[in-house]
Amino acid sequence: MNRDDLVRLRKARDRMDREYAEPLDITALATTALMSPGHFQRSFREAYGETPYGYLMTRRVERAKALLRRGDLTVTEVCMAVGCTSLGSFSARFTQLVGETPSAYRARSHEDSAVIAPCFVRKYARPRRA
Repeated sequence: MNRDDLVRLRKARDRMDREYAEPLDITALATTALMSPGHFQRSFREAYGETPYGYLMTRRVERAKALLRRGDLTVTEVCMAVGCTSLGSFSARFTQLVGETPSAYRARSHEDSAVIAPCFVRKYARPRRA
């Protein structure tokens, strides 16, 4: 993969990081990367080791974890706040990546992580697919 492709892919990835709560589809992301949708999907997977959808959902789950730790929003409100439209799909992906349901994650204590610097929490608490 050439350097120009990587720069364009990074722009699309940065857009996903910024606009994770917006309805982003492959066509819009491919347009950001100045690529066809098929080429974009293949190139993204080659460069980052996961599909654009997988990356976007990981970002959404990562943000959802932070909102659930606060405890002032319901799981449904968190689901909508991070850009998911289906509570069932959100819960399934959350459970797959985190290892527990959003409700269980929200219900347990998160005081242990309150004393850890946020930059370390983000690095080590990032959801990962098994």
